[in-house]
Amino acid sequence: MITTLFAAVYARVSTRDKGQDPEMQLTELREFAAKRGWKVMGEFVDVGVSGCKDSRPQLDATMRLAKARKVDIIAVWKLDRFGRSLRHLVDALEELKAVGCDFVSLRDNLDLSTPAGRMMFHVIGAMAEFERELIRERVRAGLAHARSKGRKLGRPKIRRDRDHDAKTIRQMRAEGDSYGEIAGCARSDEI
Repeated sequence: MITTLFAAVYARVSTRDKGQDPEMQLTELREFAAKRGWKVMGEFVDVGVSGCKDSRPQLDATMRLAKARKVDIIAVWKLDRFGRSLRHLVDALEELKAVGCDFVSLRDNLDLSTPAGRMMFHVIGAMAEFERELIRERVRAGLAHARSKGRKLGRPKIRRDRDHDAKTIRQMRAEGDSYGEIAGCARSDEI
């Protein structure tokens, strides 16, 4: 018995005005889905949206469809169309895996429904972990260097004369200062 798999295809182009057209991505994805015998439940396209954006409306809609278990596979033309960073990619693929949704990147030959694709996912995950460790190491080295130069790290200290502070805050509020302005004064030690 052959089961029909339901798929969502996702495409993205960064700019509208430079001749980028998502149709090229969609055409290849449609052909790929047809060859595999998938039923495409939806085409999701973000146009003029950078891959660096935290929120991409059509990608978010694609992920909601997967989490609702309405699709078995999400197909993209290339990984960089889907993930804004290695960490985002790994996290999103983990979310898909958790709900039983496979992922295919056509041009990268990454198919998480196959053993080879799952192995590649583990390699990608290891690279993301390596990247995180490198960043952590650089941050620690930078902090140690700053301390060795005598630089004070952390938030500036705020005076704790509560009676004086409360009186000053009430006075500043009475003069029309906002809480944000008052907080700014507290940080700069004007209170």
